[in-house]
Amino acid sequence: MGAWGTAISSNDTYADVYANFFDLYNEGLEVENISQKIILDNHAIINDSTDQNNFWFALAKAQWECKQLDSTVLKKVSAIITSGADLEVWKNLDASNIDLKKRKIALEKFLITITTEKLKAKARKKKVIRQPVFEKGDCLIFKLANGNFGGAIVLEAVKNSEYGHNLIAATRINRPEQPLKKDFEKAEIVVKNYANWNNKPVITWYNPLRHKRIEHLIEVTETISIEIDYDLKKSMHSHIADFDLHIIDAINQQLQHEKNNPKSSNKIMVKDLIKKKWKFW
Repeated sequence: MGAWGTAISSNDTYADVYANFFDLYNEGLEVENISQKIILDNHAIINDSTDQNNFWFALAKAQWECKQLDSTVLKKVSAIITSGADLEVWKNLDASNIDLKKRKIALEKFLITITTEKLKAKARKKKVIRQPVFEKGDCLIFKLANGNFGGAIVLEAVKNSEYGHNLIAATRINRPEQPLKKDFEKAEIVVKNYANWNNKPVITWYNPLRHKRIEHLIEVTETISIEIDYDLKKSMHSHIADFDLHIIDAINQQLQHEKNNPKSSNKIMVKDLIKKKWKFW
């Protein structure tokens, strides 16, 4: 969930869904089409019992701000709040009584807000062109929870866009010495099978809106050749805005999980993501 407070918006899922919604809104897409894409792109979260409520809250708030709150979405959110389902999630996550009371107040205020008609739809913002923080082929290193070096590879860099996305693949590099170029080229991709993750590879588009917060944790150490071009608009990979939470922590949690459980049988190598497969006939 990645929550940092009891407010409706104080968690990573809400922040990411809400931001992605208005990224598309500011590109000129219609609210109905945006909603369909957001739902399609977030099936894993929607099926996660600990995080699905945050998704629907974000979608409802975004639609409401555009004066196009879908009745089905409103009904779903209303049921989540009035049934106490969201508070039950927080109880299962061992929230304190004080936090439960605060969350209950936040939920009630939120429901009042989205059931009150907004006077004016949110205006679309003019795009600001930005550049990605990493170059295509950059090999990134960072420290893992066990003190070893971990690594990730930048598969794509989308330049001259609104947010400057990078497509990043987390590797299973886990070594006390700083990894070399050959270590990245021979590495395996992290595939999550802990919690409710169903063999999902950690390959995601990175939106560096909050990059300054964690840039000191990451170092570019090598560069490798990437023969494949990845298209942001045609990609089915998820979008994130917190490198530490969704890449570094994902590696840490998978490694911790594997201490008592087998790793995923879904094996993906770096070479599969960087080399074109040629066909001869």
